[in-house]
Amino acid sequence: MIRRAVPGDATAIAAIWNPIIRDTTVTFNSQEATVGDLASLIEHRPVFVLTNKEILAGFASYGPFRSGNGYRYVAEHTVMMAENARGQGGGRALMKAIEADAKEQQVTAFWAGVSAENEEAIKFHEAIGFAEAARLPEVGFKFDRFLDLVLMQKRL
Repeated sequence: MIRRAVPGDATAIAAIWNPIIRDTTVTFNSQEATVGDLASLIEHRPVFVLTNKEILAGFASYGPFRSGNGYRYVAEHTVMMAENARGQGGGRALMKAIEADAKEQQVTAFWAGVSAENEEAIKFHEAIGFAEAARLPEVGFKFDRFLDLVLMQKRL
């Protein structure tokens, strides 16, 4: 079941997101999210969760692509699945939910910033209609090395 997240989901979201932050180059951020940070995110942004028998299996969110009024119709998203829930269609379902919500908010395009090392995420985004718009070499730094970022766009 997909539903809007509530602040009480923050602990379960942290349990999915923090190992990805801590152990992978999926995100270039190395600072783990606190439950308080995530509860605030839920209160200030559209966040949707996928539950399977009341267990949170994944989440997706979107927010401003960049600050400033000129970017008000464009958003950047995040979609993360628990390790045991990947490859089962939940990520696609979450993306459909946030895309529908974004359209209601007059968002015309989604951007994805994907680590070039995350070939699975690049293929996922291509499969749901995103196209590569740019590769930015060595803009990220994690695990004592520089990382490339792939920018992908989907018009809604």
